[in-house]
Amino acid sequence: MKNKIVCYFSAAQSEQPIIYRLVKNYDLVVNILKADINPLKQGYLVMELEGGKDKYQEGLSFLKSLGVIVEPLSEKVVWHDDLCIQCGACASFCPTEALAIDRDTMMVSFEDAKCVLCGMCLECCPTRAIVLHFDIKEAV
Repeated sequence: MKNKIVCYFSAAQSEQPIIYRLVKNYDLVVNILKADINPLKQGYLVMELEGGKDKYQEGLSFLKSLGVIVEPLSEKVVWHDDLCIQCGACASFCPTEALAIDRDTMMVSFEDAKCVLCGMCLECCPTRAIVLHFDIKEAV
């Protein structure tokens, strides 16, 4: 099982070896995509988590038991196809090709599994067809 998630940490949680525990205790492969973690304030971590289905679920339960807020990354970015004018500006800036132009149809498509929340597309979209729902949550 492989998914991208966003974790929100409290200041106290940021000093714990949480990622180490995911790897050691749950045999999960962690790929950190983006992070803002500081022991003096709350923060977040965007990561791809991979492992066996049971271990993956146990790892998520572990995070939640610590009070870490865990959300799927796919819920963070919304592409409004109805607002898109198919200019392709977003595709030219997207470093992971989550936004790409289908060469057969010449239409922009969005593949949320490739998105890493870099935000490059937000700046260049003239119609604001891409919305990022990424707020720092209050972790327990």
